[in-house]
Amino acid sequence: MKAFVTGAAGFIGSTLVDRLLADEHEVVGYDNLSTGQEMFLAGACQSPAFRLVRGDTLDGATLADAMRGASMVFHFAANADVRFGTEHPRQDLEQNTLATFNVLEAMRTNNVTRIAFASTGSIYGEASVIPTPEDVPFPVQTSLYGASKLAGEGLIEAYCEGFGMQAWIFRFVSILGERYTHGHVFDFVRSLRKDPARLRVLGDGRQRKSYLYVHDCVEAIVVALATAADKVNILNLGADEYCGLNDSIGWICGYLGVSPVVEYTGGDRGYPQSRDPQDLGAAGHCEGI
Repeated sequence: MKAFVTGAAGFIGSTLVDRLLADEHEVVGYDNLSTGQEMFLAGACQSPAFRLVRGDTLDGATLADAMRGASMVFHFAANADVRFGTEHPRQDLEQNTLATFNVLEAMRTNNVTRIAFASTGSIYGEASVIPTPEDVPFPVQTSLYGASKLAGEGLIEAYCEGFGMQAWIFRFVSILGERYTHGHVFDFVRSLRKDPARLRVLGDGRQRKSYLYVHDCVEAIVVALATAADKVNILNLGADEYCGLNDSIGWICGYLGVSPVVEYTGGDRGYPQSRDPQDLGAAGHCEGI
């Protein structure tokens, strides 16, 4: 396989690149390095089977040119900052939905027919069933991020029907592991190192979410590609376990050896528009892949 990976310098994208190279595939990484880190690709760049192209998914011409010769696309580039969705609504539309359209058009131009897409459990909105199956009744959207990802899923499904493509759509829970660079863990540690006597927390501390180790996430993707053979394969990637925000606070404080006064802002979520699986309510939190 000659794989084309958007968001190749990101947390999950770079881990996927390493796995594809270890499995002896050729890989072209595509990233504008706005949030991705080139150091995550230091090992990959030592391989003659890897090439990094610095480009934006909103630049359709560069994208199509870089994709030439690929046999499969892994579309992992996205804007995934839930916090400011209502302040900058165009950002989710452009970087998630329109970027996915550009990827699909580049695939059509280059006769590439297989795509793996990094979606999110956020598309389930205010889920009425937990754990939430892939075929749950169509949910009401509660974040622009989730809505933009769901729109991307819809485009992919339509291109599969209209242009004979095949897709694997992965709805992630929160992913943790090496190269993890943001989220409530970082926010809490940073805040407590600055002021070990006080911790401000968005919400009421009872938020819950599941985590998945990044290498398990990538392994699941590899297994799905080898075993799921429908035209459109939609798969939740997660675990049947979860932790509460207060549990997480306790573990982090224990690790740091501090006993702060915890101040809760109230409510049952972190950021006002978020039902995102990454949003446990840390002040200053930023979510992404």
